[in-house]
Amino acid sequence: MATTKRHALVFGASGVTGWAVVKQLLLDYPEAGTWSEVTALTNRPLSLELSQWPKAGKLNIVSGLNLLDPSQEAFNGAIKEKIPNIDTVTHVFYYAYKANPNFDQEKKDAVDMLVRAVTAVDMLSPALEFVAFQTGAKMYGFLLQEDHYHPVPLKESLPRLKPPFSDQLFYHAQLDWLGSYAKGKSWTWCETRPDIVVGFAPNHSAYSLAASLAIYFSLWKVINGPGSVVPFPGTNKSWKAKHNEAGSEMIGKSTIFLALHPEISGGGEAFNVATSSKYSTWEEKWPMLCEYFGLKSAPPSDNSREVRAYINDNMGRWKELEQKYGLRDDIAQSGITMPGFEILHLILADFDRQYDMSKIYRAGFKEDYSVMDIWGKTWDEMRKAKMIP
Repeated sequence: MATTKRHALVFGASGVTGWAVVKQLLLDYPEAGTWSEVTALTNRPLSLELSQWPKAGKLNIVSGLNLLDPSQEAFNGAIKEKIPNIDTVTHVFYYAYKANPNFDQEKKDAVDMLVRAVTAVDMLSPALEFVAFQTGAKMYGFLLQEDHYHPVPLKESLPRLKPPFSDQLFYHAQLDWLGSYAKGKSWTWCETRPDIVVGFAPNHSAYSLAASLAIYFSLWKVINGPGSVVPFPGTNKSWKAKHNEAGSEMIGKSTIFLALHPEISGGGEAFNVATSSKYSTWEEKWPMLCEYFGLKSAPPSDNSREVRAYINDNMGRWKELEQKYGLRDDIAQSGITMPGFEILHLILADFDRQYDMSKIYRAGFKEDYSVMDIWGKTWDEMRKAKMIP
């Protein structure tokens, strides 16, 4: 049993990845006694009951910290007030994000938020050992689609994107600052890179494909009947495109593993993280996803409907389901859902982008999940939270 006192601080704890990391910390991954305290920072207030995190005396949920506070001194004061034992934090897991349709402002906010957070913990906690920072498949040019020029499988050793493509990312600016700031410190850091993130979020999320598809399938079943056939809502190319989805539970476990092994991951090492060491396709997954809802699968067809358009067209039926099953009314029509992300993942992502997963497995990580280990558990959590019938 582990005996070292470790205090984990999770920024962006109510998002899809942050929520899963907190859960695994509370479950004491990888062994009993690993984590003595967990502080979960959320932008919006979140009760323990609504969070669905395991009840554990070591959890402290803190909301209302402004990561865009114009003054580092003021932010440090606020974090000390809300987290009196900030000086015991040993591990930081950073997932905070603020979407903005103005990319220049989004990029500035992304860097400023990271600077505020990491600088504060560095200044206030002499116990700090490790910072885990998440980027994603955009590092490999995911948004470029047909212009995507990296060879597959995608390896962490590939060079950075170059301008003008790199100009579409704020990750580079964040990584450059973090790498520079960490030099000479007593702590170190790493970068994790998931592709599609599949998981539960108690406050909903700007990018939750699992939530969108759960609503889509639930509506389809009501409108077309149990056992009806659901064509894949994408193209023939996206149906067969190889990729590695990242279940949030697996992201949580792999990131905690890396954070506990700085001798392997430190110095800003990047690691691909995913559900499994093997890639998958929608052609492989779609029948399993349909089956969870008692439906049958079919390839793309002329009858395929884009997910968000189908949900919007049938919002009246969804409101009936909310009433009938006592569902939450802030999930299907959420003000924070980013328009078009379902189109990006199901239609535009029609190219092979599978990961080389050998680096993290060579490092000693051993977990490997199936498709439904991830999707099924996510939808089970959503049902428990009264998000879907």
